[in-house]
Order: sequence, then C-alpha cells, then structure tokens
Amino acid sequence: MTESSLAAAVRDVLAVDADSFRAEAATDADFVLSELSDGTFDNHQSILGLEYEFYAVSENRWNPDDGAYGLARVPRRLLELIGFEKELGLHNAEMTATPQPFNADGVRAIESEVRSQLAAALDCSRPEGLRLVSDGLWTIPPTGETARGYLSDCVTDDGIRIATNMTDAVRYHAMANGDLGDTFRVEAPHVDIAAETLMPESLITSIQPHYQMQQAMDLPRYFTYALRLAGPLLALGVNAPFFPPDLYADGVDPDDVLAEGWHENRIAVFESVLNTATETDKVAFPEDIDSLEDAISRVVGDEVVVPMDVDRGDRFHDNFATLRRKHGTFWRWVRPVFDGPSRSAANARIEFRPLPAQPTVRDSMALTVAFAGAMEGLTRTEHPVGDLPWEAARDNFYAAMRNGIDADIEWILADGTETTDSTAAITDLLDHAAEGLRAVGLDDDTVDAYLQPLMWRVDNELTPAGWKREQVRQRLDEGAAFDEAIHGMQRDYIETQSETLIDGDFRAW
Repeated sequence: MTESSLAAAVRDVLAVDADSFRAEAATDADFVLSELSDGTFDNHQSILGLEYEFYAVSENRWNPDDGAYGLARVPRRLLELIGFEKELGLHNAEMTATPQPFNADGVRAIESEVRSQLAAALDCSRPEGLRLVSDGLWTIPPTGETARGYLSDCVTDDGIRIATNMTDAVRYHAMANGDLGDTFRVEAPHVDIAAETLMPESLITSIQPHYQMQQAMDLPRYFTYALRLAGPLLALGVNAPFFPPDLYADGVDPDDVLAEGWHENRIAVFESVLNTATETDKVAFPEDIDSLEDAISRVVGDEVVVPMDVDRGDRFHDNFATLRRKHGTFWRWVRPVFDGPSRSAANARIEFRPLPAQPTVRDSMALTVAFAGAMEGLTRTEHPVGDLPWEAARDNFYAAMRNGIDADIEWILADGTETTDSTAAITDLLDHAAEGLRAVGLDDDTVDAYLQPLMWRVDNELTPAGWKREQVRQRLDEGAAFDEAIHGMQRDYIETQSETLIDGDFRAW
C-alpha cells in the first residue's frame, strides 16, 4: 500500500461516527448474550492456543565491522513465505499455533507446530541475512540508525501522520491520527522517548496463551484464577530489563539504571504508550468479572479508539463483527474473548497477555503449559487463592514487573495459609499446574519436562531478566561503556539463543 492510499484509508476510518460504532457494538453484544444463553459458546473439552511474537535482526554478514544483530525490517514477501503474520513494526513477525484440545496430544501438537514452523522460518530467513529472535524487548537498532530515529520517524500526507517503520495496517495508523493526541510516550525509570505515532510499542514482543474452558458460564471463575496467577507467572518469566541505550535520558548513570530499572519493561511500554494518549487507562490489570454480562458490557463500554466500519458476511462471528472490532482495542493484561467463525467453532476463552517471549521455544512452552495447567489445577481443586483480594493480585503483578522473581508475592497456599514468600507462592502454583496437567492426561515425565525449567529458575533465583542484568553488570565492571554493555549482552543473548532456540532451554545458558 502506498503512503497516499494508506493516508486515504486512514481518513475513511476517521470519518466513521464513534456513537454509531458504539451502538452497533451494543447490538452485537445482545446477540452474543443470547447465544451464550443458548449454550452456543460451550464445548465438550478445554482448548489451548498460543500466539508467539518475534523480532528480526540482521546478521550483517556484508559489513561485519558494524556489528551483528541490529534490528531488521522483514520483507513482506518473506512473511508470506514463512506463514507468519505482520505485527506493529516492520521488524515484527507473529506465529499463531493451531488451537488444540488441552491434553497430552494437544500440547505435543502445539509444541511440534511451533518448532517446525520456526525451524522452517529460520531456514528461509537465513539466505536473507536475517534471524528471528525470541525476546521481550529489542535493544540494538538497525545498523546505521538510532532507536530513537527508528521509532519516531514519520511523514505527513495532507495532515495524516504515517509512521515510516510501521506496518501498513490501517488501524495502527488511524490510532495516531484520531482522538488519542499526537504524543505517545514511554514512562519507565530513566527512559526518555516519545513519538507522534504508536511505534514505541513496537519495542516489545510477547507470548499469549489462550485457554478455552468447556462451559462459557464458568468464564468468570476461571478469570478470577487467571488474575491471581498473573503475578507469580510474570515473576518467573521476566525478560525485558533494558531499553536501547539511546532511549535513556542524557547523562544517565548506569548504576542507577541497574538499581532502579524494572525487570519487565514490556509492561511499562504497552501501558504508558497507550495510556498517556487515552482518556482512560485502557491498558490495565483488569478487575474481577462477576458474570458473562459484565464481561461483555466492559467491552461495549470501553473507550472507543478506532471506530472502523466492518464487513458483515455469512459467518457466525460476522453477526457480532463490530463487537469483535471493538474488542481489538480492549487492551487488558488478561481479557475474555468470544469468537468463532461458525456455531460449532464458537468459543469463550481467556487470553493471557502478561508474558514476554522467552529465550527458547521450550521456555515459552513451559510458561504456556504452566498457565494452562494452573487454570485446570486451581479450578478443579477450588484453590483458596481464588479468595485472594483483587488488590493483592494487582499488586503482585506490578511487583513482579518491577522486581521479577525477587518480588514479594502475596498468596494463599492450598491449606489456607497466607504467605508473602514468593518461592512458596510459585512452588504452590507450579504444584497445582502439575496436578492440572496430570488431570488432562500428561504423564509424570512429560509434566516434569515442562515444569522443571521453571522450578530451576526458582531454585537458582535466576530469570532471563536476571541473566541480562548480570551480563550488563559484568561488562560495566570490566570498564565497558553503558551502550557497549547493553549491546554486548544482547549479542551474547542472540548468539546463545542460536544454539538453543529449538532444542535447548534457558538452563543451558
């Protein structure tokens, strides 16, 4: 799409009446509620799905003196060839695994699909001099460019701002030209970056497991547990402690960054970039859901950002196409989803968004499987942590963002004992994840294969973010400049990942 045609498409979106869009979403909600009442969204088994985001880097084989692994734009033809989807930035690529029954064969199928698709993608990208990286936040800008320039570059076409390095999806560009204002800022310790478009959000990459329960009416109960386990799982998975060096404030002391910086800046990026531009905090840790009506009314009542027209076809989910479109900007760290192209495929599920992409496929799968296993295990046993006050669950989440595995996690153990010992909380969570996995048919050896990499992190008090912090600290102690320390750490991360991404795990690092 050319800049002019993209700008024209953005103008068309901006002309859509927000009140009419909201009214259509409310009508769609009535349809969904009626179908929920009829049992259309119920299923005979639980289903597990996964979205997995990557960014591309250049191996820079033709100019090795400039240093390898700078961020790289992915050619659109390559994305089509490898079967990945475009995301916000031109450097992004997203894989969506086929949802599978949540049992031993289904879990095995998801991992096999991720491994095979990624291996094929790496083979296809290698001749282009590119590598896909599984990580939480990139830190080396494209060769010859600055991160600040890459994220802030844009052009104006008759009053419409077009981000130079953003994919040509109309909705992304429309957000920067609507009612959100013209400043999208990252708020994190010692960081100073703002842009006129959403591009700062493209710093981050994640994994997003989806858990589909059998009975839609049970969604509020499962949602309660999903919020309680968000903090402990995030504490285990933190992987974004640093930004590109040129995004820090001028003259920043590296020791202050290490002392005061957060372990999972991906949370801060997504929240601040969008919340500084919206009237309400659209990106947030959500409150508990009391009912299905409550879940759907929240989507309807959420602040309208991109009131785009929708096409109404003959598929089942076209009956609520505007609600689905509105749900696309219903940004919550855990969110309910109602979807399905046909009545037989209709489903109610929970999308779990707190987790960064991990150093290896096995580590990303470990967190995915732990989440699903915990959803199964905690609900089956009616674990008392469901009674943990919502405020405590929220505080756990942001404590994990700041301090990772060292965070104080408030938890209620299986016997009803209250604790703030993060090790006890995480161990209890993983124990119940194991119970849930065994309940759906995974044998003990398979359960251990998935969960032991996570217990290793607990036992060794080391997360991917902790590994990165140690690497930067060591380089600074050896006399490296701050930018050299971060870039050196990042190159070691990518080189180590190249040996372990498909067949290894973080314990080998």
